[in-house]
This record gives sequence, structure tokens and C-alpha cells, in this order.
Amino acid sequence: MGSPPRATGDGVCADRRAVLLMGPTGAGKSALAVDLARRFPLEIVSVDSALVYRGMDIGTAKPDVDTRRAVPHHLIDIRDPVESYSAGEFVLDAAAVMEDIWSRGRQPLFVGGTMLYFHALSNGIAELPEGNLAVRAEIDARATALGWEQVHRELAEVDPEAAVRIHCNDSQRIQRALEVFRVTGEPISRLQKLRHSVLAGVDVVEIAVAPRERSVLHARIEGRFAAMLRAGFVDEVRLLRERKDLDAEHPSMRAVGYRQVWRYLAGHCALNEAVDQAIVATRQLAKRQFTWLRAREYARWVDSSQNDAISGLIIALSEQGIFE
Repeated sequence: MGSPPRATGDGVCADRRAVLLMGPTGAGKSALAVDLARRFPLEIVSVDSALVYRGMDIGTAKPDVDTRRAVPHHLIDIRDPVESYSAGEFVLDAAAVMEDIWSRGRQPLFVGGTMLYFHALSNGIAELPEGNLAVRAEIDARATALGWEQVHRELAEVDPEAAVRIHCNDSQRIQRALEVFRVTGEPISRLQKLRHSVLAGVDVVEIAVAPRERSVLHARIEGRFAAMLRAGFVDEVRLLRERKDLDAEHPSMRAVGYRQVWRYLAGHCALNEAVDQAIVATRQLAKRQFTWLRAREYARWVDSSQNDAISGLIIALSEQGIFE
């Protein structure tokens, strides 16, 4: 893989740097990140859509309190499980955290496996209007009367680019595209191109960590889930289920592992079935994460199954001149 243009000589401030440490679930990212942060002036910024939730510790493999005291971590335990958290909110929070870290002469180390968040961090988020219930109701009424295929044709008249991307049966995206046009007078396809990355002007190094052999990752996934069960994962989910304001449809409870154990506690399957389903779902998640990672053209790959994986990370940083 190549590397992005170096900061020196092209206007990028040398003090505004960031390291992106990405990888599939079970790859060992967290331990490697802590090791790096102990060696260099780095602070860890979590890029994980489940670690943001308080009370979800075991099933997310959240770093323990002692580790977080020894090495600064950010964007962990910032939401209650009943609340939602979007990629847009993550980008705003990440931008604020970066400024805080830089103000203390240190650098952010973004670590996690929520690839949508990494994508939003690098490519920016389109500034779209909030949902308009009245406009949505009008679109829904028209779809009820004429069908979504006809509404899709109407979208093609005002935003042909979006209509090409959106299937005629994808009612949610058709509705949103038409809603944005009616509220702003601008095609959503155009607004989505007006993105600004919070990493613009930042000297960035991207590193992807994963075992070279997929079988090693699968074994790690199974071993980690078994360890979670021994640590009391079922009881953790049971406590969450006892809350009156939380149910299986909340985004937090749709996280891999939580969703399957919730089904077991609700009496929909046996525990061994829930475990098998969770392991399969985790493998599928890892497969999707690999797809995202392969699209990161500047990422330097490090085999995390090697005993000297940390050396590979240090070499990657030194070759990019981050810590010389």
C-alpha cells in the first residue's frame, strides 16, 4: 500500500497529527493501542459504537478502570444505553477531543472497529436537515396512493443521481431524499458531496491490524466470547433487561452478543444456541470490517497474531515520521 502525502512542505501543521488503528473485532487492537500509548505521547480515542454506552462493559470488552486510569481514553461511557449515537455525533465529539489532546502537546490514537465512524472521520459528514414529520407524512401519503415506484420516478425528476443509487423499493431512502429536496430545494446527492473532513490539514497515519490467517481470528472470537460468559456477560444483559426503559429494539441492545443473549433471556432460544448465533454474527461482522479495511488504500497492514506485532506498529509510525 502507498501512503498519503506527507505533511511537511505542504502546509500541514506538524503538531496536528493522528494515528488511526483499525481492525476487525478480536484482532487485539485494544492491547496494542495501550502498549503504544505507554511508549509515545498518545491518548486513545475509542472508535466503537458500543463502548460509548455505560453499563455495557463485559460484552464490549471495555478497557478496565485501571487501564483507563493509566492511559487516557476518550469517548467511552458517554451515553446511556437508552440513547442513540450517530456517526455525525461521533465526528463532532472526535473533533473536540482532538483539539483537547493537541492543546496538551499530545496526539490522538483512534482505535476501534466501527468502520462507518472511521469513514465519517476521514470523509466527513454531509450537513443535511433534520427530519420533517409533515413532509414525511405527505410523501408517505403519496406512496400509499400511488406506490413507491411512482414516488421513486418523482425523485428521478428532481435528483436523478440519487434515484440511480436508490432502489425503487427502498422506501426509507426514497423518502429521505425527497424530504431533503423539499426542505432545502437542493438534491441530496449534491449536499452529500459538500463534506468537510475533520482530519483535513492533519498528518494522519492509518494502520490496519489483523491476524494473517482468518482461522486465528475465528479462534480468538470464540475464545473471547467464552471469556465474556465466564466474566458474567449473561448477568450483565439480565441487569439491562430489568430496566423498564430499555428493550431489544434500542440500538445499544442490537450490538452483537447483546442481541443474542437478550433473546436467550427472553426465552426465545437456549443459551448454547444464543452463543452459537453470537459467534456466527461476530464472524460476519469481522468479514464486513475486512471489506471496509480493504478500501482504505493508505492503510499499512500489521499481522496482530505475531509476537512482535507492537514492533510492526512502531516501525509503521517511524516510517511515517510521526515519532522520530
